[in-house]
Amino acid sequence: MGLFSFTQEIAMDLGTANSIIIHNDKIVVDEPSVVAIENKTDKLLAVGTPAHLMEGKEPPGIRTIRPLRDGVIADFNAAEQMIRGMVKMVSSKRRWFSPSLRMVVCIPSGSTEVEIRAVRDSSEHAGGRDVYMIYEPMAAALGIGLDVEAPEGNMIVDIGGGSTEIAVISLGGIVSNKSIRLAGNDLTTDIQEHMGRVHNLKVGATMAEQIKINVGSALPVLDNPPEPYIVRGPNRMSALPMEVPVTYEEISHCIDKSISRMETAILAALEETPPELYADIVKNGIYLAGGGALLKGLAKRLTDKIRIEFKIAEDPLHAVAKGTGVALKNINRFSFLIR
Repeated sequence: MGLFSFTQEIAMDLGTANSIIIHNDKIVVDEPSVVAIENKTDKLLAVGTPAHLMEGKEPPGIRTIRPLRDGVIADFNAAEQMIRGMVKMVSSKRRWFSPSLRMVVCIPSGSTEVEIRAVRDSSEHAGGRDVYMIYEPMAAALGIGLDVEAPEGNMIVDIGGGSTEIAVISLGGIVSNKSIRLAGNDLTTDIQEHMGRVHNLKVGATMAEQIKINVGSALPVLDNPPEPYIVRGPNRMSALPMEVPVTYEEISHCIDKSISRMETAILAALEETPPELYADIVKNGIYLAGGGALLKGLAKRLTDKIRIEFKIAEDPLHAVAKGTGVALKNINRFSFLIR
């Protein structure tokens, strides 16, 4: 990968909330999946963090778009602009000229043919000459450091922003999987609705996300409880400013239904698992990856409910991206990559 390399190789975790690019085994881009576009000309104004800072604050002439919804591309043009903008960030950091771009992009395991084609087309239009795809749970397993080609069952639960991927992996393939369109963004929406309904307080998605990070909990009783989080915003009726302390117990009740739906999906994936692989999973435990794995008390709640140990990946936020990087280095060896 010298300065005059004819092929630039990158691995991309195209996420609903954040997109990460790995080059030369290093994370070189880790940005929110947002673009800001000028309404009149459709010109790209900002990608990633600068666009995220504009969210909810834009004047009439500018719109901010999250191109991915539920883990798949919802706005084709914005996705292409975002991929192109993020690839440029890599090039500007490395200052080279590279005529050819080889990419490995990860996609939800429940993607339809149309959704897979949308990712491939967006990547090609953004400059990808050689585009491979890998399913998210497989990438997460590689990122955690599991031997996916071994004749042994491993189960991954990857809770992202837009989708939760549950998969049993053995012999380099996905034996059973469930991909549900319920994940971190739904928990944020639950919190937003709860604040409006219970406290009459109007909060935006960014503030609801902060509440989730600070006092989000899957259990009503925690060993190391966080301090209540002070939320400031306008009253929905009078528009006068309000200040409400929010506790983790309150948030655990408001997101309880969504967590229960995740539990049901995990149990459904286990039901479809062959007995020999089920025995391996009971022995090895189930791995949690994605930003949702960081929710306080989640691993304990799932362990108590399903009676199999749930282990949080070492770096859950970057597990999928790291695994995509591993796949990039082994393009010729891994037969499970989609061309």
